[in-house]
Amino acid sequence: MLDFNTYQQLLALYADYAAALDNNELDKWPEFFTDQCVYKVQPRENFERGYPLATLSFESRGMLKDRVFGVTETIFHDPYYQRHVVSVPRIFEADAQRIRAEANYAVFRTKPDDISTVFNVGRYIDTIRRTDHGLKFESRICVFDSEMIANSLIYPI
Repeated sequence: MLDFNTYQQLLALYADYAAALDNNELDKWPEFFTDQCVYKVQPRENFERGYPLATLSFESRGMLKDRVFGVTETIFHDPYYQRHVVSVPRIFEADAQRIRAEANYAVFRTKPDDISTVFNVGRYIDTIRRTDHGLKFESRICVFDSEMIANSLIYPI
């Protein structure tokens, strides 16, 4: 399906994405996406039933940049750190333009004065586009397993 070099690039995309979020380098987050992209954080129940309602939903890199501005400049919240643990992606389809893949994730949250807790668990359902600037997410749907999430979903998953 994928040649070795492309598979290594795909693994690097997943690892670099998680590292940017874990290191609070939010300004890098939109750069993992194509200009016209979809990013959603959606409950499993809604996803499986085909319901469009999502906890977060953005439809362009510009909207992702707006979210970064909001998170860094306007939203007041208790600070916390995130740590992503991401499985090796499963490849479902690959052609000259796109790769369809899926990976499980777990996000842990640590507040400076508290112990680490499981924050969000689910799977990424991705469409990755081959671009002149490397692999970029054209669509990333973060389908979380629980019907309940913390009311402080600030940072990207």
